[in-house]
Amino acid sequence: MIYGAKLGNPKKSILCKVERKVFTEEEEITFCSESVPGFCSFRYGLSFLVHCCNVITTAQRTCLNLTMVVMVNSTDPHGLPNTSTKKLLDNIKNPVYNWSPDIQGIILSSTFYGFVIIQVPVGYFSGIYSTKKMIGFALCLSSVLSLLIPPAAGIGVAWVIVCRAVQGAAQGIVGTAQFEIYVKWAPPLERGRLTSMSTSGFLLGPFIVLLVTGVICESLGWPMVFYIFGACGCALCLLWFILFYDDPKDHPCISISEKEYITSSLVQQVSSSRQSLPIKAMLKSLPVWAISIGSFTFFWSHIIMTLYTPLFINSTLRVNIKENGFLSSLPYLFAWICGNLVGQLSDFFLTRNILSVIAVRKLFTAAGFLLPAIFGVCLPHLSSSFYGIVIFLILVSATGSFCLGGVLINGLDIAPRYFGFIKACSTLSGMLGGLIASTLTGLILRQVRNIQTCSYFSNINCIEKDYTQERLQRRCQKEMTYEFLHHMKINLVKSGISPNL
Repeated sequence: MIYGAKLGNPKKSILCKVERKVFTEEEEITFCSESVPGFCSFRYGLSFLVHCCNVITTAQRTCLNLTMVVMVNSTDPHGLPNTSTKKLLDNIKNPVYNWSPDIQGIILSSTFYGFVIIQVPVGYFSGIYSTKKMIGFALCLSSVLSLLIPPAAGIGVAWVIVCRAVQGAAQGIVGTAQFEIYVKWAPPLERGRLTSMSTSGFLLGPFIVLLVTGVICESLGWPMVFYIFGACGCALCLLWFILFYDDPKDHPCISISEKEYITSSLVQQVSSSRQSLPIKAMLKSLPVWAISIGSFTFFWSHIIMTLYTPLFINSTLRVNIKENGFLSSLPYLFAWICGNLVGQLSDFFLTRNILSVIAVRKLFTAAGFLLPAIFGVCLPHLSSSFYGIVIFLILVSATGSFCLGGVLINGLDIAPRYFGFIKACSTLSGMLGGLIASTLTGLILRQVRNIQTCSYFSNINCIEKDYTQERLQRRCQKEMTYEFLHHMKINLVKSGISPNL
């Protein structure tokens, strides 16, 4: 099928290679959709396989966020780092360590150090070397390191940080190299559905982790969380090497009609080999900068929610580990549902010619930025309402997934041949935002010791292009300054100094 003209012109006839017949464009769309399988096709199966890879890697990365609640002796925050104790916390059979809040912040953010460093090299080589091998070996490395986390914690906190950093690099390879797949596997009018299906795995992973981690911790102990997800990753790695191929032309199991449908729809895009990267042109490109800034904004909010939702719920709702896991998982379930619906809706707008590509991307990007920011700012004011906190946490994550149909796949629209590198640069920008956000949150928690104030500060994001952000930031800054001066005054009074504050 050759897309030589814009859809919507019924007088224009094009060739459908599936049957070698000439149809009008409206007839061609109907015929090809009937001739080539849709959701049950092989390309959707591979997208689901990538979805599973994202679920596993995200689960391996985020399981520490909840296990940290039971790994750390919260009654002795200033104890020696990595000092084990024989006490059991809530009858959970695990060793407990005296890690201070800033050490916990470093451990939680160490994954992103590796993730950030690896982005640009992966983005460059993903268009040159085999994507199958890059993702397969990286998935295997991440899974093995997940198995090593419990013994590393017993040896020393430094080993945990090293394991997490290297694991982050491996997961960065999986998270970035996978987008090169859609250059050869995704027809233009199915990109939203295929990419949202696979990337929604990043949202389902935390849901599964938070849902089952509490149960595993109570019944088997927190080390088994890492062993289970590590073993699942090793098993999935074997399936990856068996089922995935870099090019649909080389796959032995795909049908001839589907192979023709994919290759013909991308004939103009992949007809020439990749040339050298136009670095100067990319640096001068406003769309590339817009995508990078948008990724920074998205990941700032998303990583704060991922890392500190369990601690926020534990601080405000005072629930046990099992209830904490269930409540923390709900936002990701609804975000996963919304993420898949966004892919379907964005492709619907495009295939029906309701909106242009740029209008669709702008619409979902704006919704994915503004709505979570509004709901996040409201959270601290709901501390007395159990259901209010849960509902607004769900709304923050669910509306944030609108970006899956916007800025997060926009690079595939503007430069498909260099999508891997553009995605790497935007992910690098996003991970820097997440790294800064997670580290800053840990430091604020140590100084202020109020996770609600931290949430109020960290969730004022995604509105940097909106006029109202300045007013919100000023108000937040006043609140933070008041808390800081208040605690300083208390400390000075305890020291016998009469402060004039």
